[in-house]
Amino acid sequence: MTSRRQLLSLAATAAVGVLAVGCSAESDALAEQAGSDQGYVSGTGVITQVPAEERGEPLELEFELLDGTTASLAEWRPKAVVINLWYAACPPCRKEAPDLANAAQAFSEETMFLGVNVRDQAAAAQAFVDSFSVPYPNMLDTDGTMVAALSTILPPQATPSTVILDAQGRAAARVVGAVEESTLRGLIEDVLAE
Repeated sequence: MTSRRQLLSLAATAAVGVLAVGCSAESDALAEQAGSDQGYVSGTGVITQVPAEERGEPLELEFELLDGTTASLAEWRPKAVVINLWYAACPPCRKEAPDLANAAQAFSEETMFLGVNVRDQAAAAQAFVDSFSVPYPNMLDTDGTMVAALSTILPPQATPSTVILDAQGRAAARVVGAVEESTLRGLIEDVLAE
C-alpha cells in the first residue's frame, strides 16, 4: 500500500513538473490562443493521409474568385488541388502564408492551389493576398459553401486548414492547423506519386 502511494505521489509530482514546463513564458501565448475563441486553430497542424481505397467521392464545387472570374474543382482535374482555409486576422494563417506561397510556386506545373477566405470581405482578403504575395487564386466563402463541401473532411471552425485533393478530386490528405512548407511538400509529393 505504501509503495502504491509513493508511486502515485511520484506520478503527480511528475505531472505537475510537465505542466510547469509546458506553461513556460515561451508557451504562454500559445496556451492563451488555444483556449481562446478567436476562431483559429493554433499550434502545429494535425496531419491525416487517406489511403486511396478509403477516399470518398470527388469534391464538386463551382466558385467565384477574388478577381471576379469563375472556376470549378472539376475543371482543375486531373491536377492535384491544394485548398487552404484562412482569414486575414488569423495569426497562424499569416505565419503559414509564405510557406504556402513557396509550395505553390514549386508545384505550379502539377497542382492547383486555392485559398478560401472564410471570414473577410473582398478588400481585407485582397490586402492579405497582396501583402503576402500569394501567387494562387483565392475565393471568398462568405456563404460557407466551401466549408460545407469540406464538412466531412474538416472539423467545423478549423482555420487554418489545408486539404489536398488527388487527381480524381478526392480528399487525399489534410492538415488541421498551420502547415509548414516541408510538410506540405511531402504531402503533395505523396499524392503526385500515386
